[in-house]
Amino acid sequence: MIKAILVDDEEHCRESLSILLEEYCPQVQLLAACSSAKEALQAIETLKPSLVFLDIEMPEMNGFEMLQQFKQLPFFVIFTTGYDQYAVKAFHFSALDYLMKPIDRHELIAAVNKLQQQQHHPLLEQFQLLLSQVQHKGDFKKIALPTIEGFELINIEEIIRLEADSNYTQIFLKNKSRLTVCRALKDMEEQLQDFPHFMRVHHSYVVNLNEAKKYVRGEGGYLIMNDGSTVNVSRSRKDALIKWF
Repeated sequence: MIKAILVDDEEHCRESLSILLEEYCPQVQLLAACSSAKEALQAIETLKPSLVFLDIEMPEMNGFEMLQQFKQLPFFVIFTTGYDQYAVKAFHFSALDYLMKPIDRHELIAAVNKLQQQQHHPLLEQFQLLLSQVQHKGDFKKIALPTIEGFELINIEEIIRLEADSNYTQIFLKNKSRLTVCRALKDMEEQLQDFPHFMRVHHSYVVNLNEAKKYVRGEGGYLIMNDGSTVNVSRSRKDALIKWF
């Protein structure tokens, strides 16, 4: 059973989410519905929830300010927000879960199911990254990557290439280190889709083309990267790659 509280200053939002949880998420036990961040802090201290549904925009103390009261988070967070599509990108880059208002029951079910598979609570740095990206539009420089140990926050331009590894992705960095990310390559490709120099050149590879040193022609050909690695290019991706160059 997932013990949860929800935090929203709008009564109709609290009521609608409470009803959705009761009807479609029987594994969630709603302990409290709080109308303010201050009330939520007291509920968290008393009730020790494992999940907080958190509205961002609230008077007196918003959701970000509430989270800053903690040195580390002993619970998971699912944001409930009316932010625009731009901010949705910020959530993706921060690897944080969110639900857009009005909340769709299918998205709620998916978010709760996803949370049950997570092994590590989010880092406060992820929320700081999210806040920074929301406040400074277009400034997507870092990305939060869920790894087996927790999360890694890295500069996007430090990535040389990404390689599929079943339901995981291997990420190779300029400092010659490698990260195993708990996401499929398809998910990572979507997360980087706003950066045209990251291209899927093969069903198993996404590369940072700024780190490509040479393209060797062939049936599909292959790339030689700045770290000395070679990456095969599929025939179906060859024309798009040559056009980019």
